[in-house]
Amino acid sequence: MTMERTMKRALWLGGALLATLWLLFARAPVDAQAWQPPPNPGLTGAFAPNQALSGITEIPVGTAPEHVACGADGALYTSLDGGAVLRGNAKGLWDVIGNTEGRPLGLRTDGKGGLWIADSMRGLLHMSATGEIKVLATEINNEPLKFVDDLDVDSSGRIWFSDASARFDYTQVALDFFEGSRTGRLLRYDPATSQTEVMMDGLFFANGVTLGPNEEYVLVNETGMGRVHRLWLQGDQAGERDIFVDELPGTPDNIRFDGVDTFWIAMPSLRASIDALAGLPQLRALLSWLPIPLLEAAAQPATFVVGVNLDGEVIHNLQDQENPFHYITGITPCGDTLYLGSLQTTAIGALPRPQ
Repeated sequence: MTMERTMKRALWLGGALLATLWLLFARAPVDAQAWQPPPNPGLTGAFAPNQALSGITEIPVGTAPEHVACGADGALYTSLDGGAVLRGNAKGLWDVIGNTEGRPLGLRTDGKGGLWIADSMRGLLHMSATGEIKVLATEINNEPLKFVDDLDVDSSGRIWFSDASARFDYTQVALDFFEGSRTGRLLRYDPATSQTEVMMDGLFFANGVTLGPNEEYVLVNETGMGRVHRLWLQGDQAGERDIFVDELPGTPDNIRFDGVDTFWIAMPSLRASIDALAGLPQLRALLSWLPIPLLEAAAQPATFVVGVNLDGEVIHNLQDQENPFHYITGITPCGDTLYLGSLQTTAIGALPRPQ
């Protein structure tokens, strides 16, 4: 083969490779965007490693109990992969109330033995104590809600809930992080009008939702940016938003107020792997062709929860990175106990509430 033919072949192969890469990038499953992550302190300072979660007691219940709700009578509620919703107690005695036929995530009790449910596949629901389901919201502005994630209910009966992504559903969580287009929203449903409105948008995977003391404000976790947003509902700042907690080293999932002075935040994984790809949208677009289980493998699971006070300051740092009860997605205070949910266990966790 002559030198000229060799050069032509090399140029042809190079051009074919570039064309292939361009097509893969242009037609990737994600429209990858670059972002600037907040500073990440890692597991240092207020987040220094410890074994405070080594005392978790596991209460078997079934596959992937993402969250735990606590009734006024101390009854526990959780939901499983496959849609089952259960009522039980700390002894591990469970009864199936019903099944949403979706993937119920966030739960709040209604005071009558039933639940308000954020179902990632079926939308915003109510389930009665006997399992009857009422669908409350499945769309906004004639667009389907793709990923209803968590909720809280105010004293007027209005439901504040998150739609994690307007682009991807529960089966495609990794794609939302590889895209980084920040389409998550905080929404509010009013049962008096059956209307849903956007209260906050532009969130990188909107997640846990909780109302603050006296319903002065509502908090929503922004998982991809490791922070918690606040929307003021009362006072001179009503309608304004700010950052309540910033620069968390983990990916905040659900958040719950204890009704007194502490917000509990579950962090199923660490931020480092997400942050490392923030400025590489082309690489993320190419990687998005990989099977989703491989993309999910990039996460760094953790056994990690924090408690913050009413000023957003960390007052509890609970960890145990060697504990097999990991990837904690929810933490619920109930009496003297913290109950933990996880998408990667077959049990809920119980831990004495720190003083």
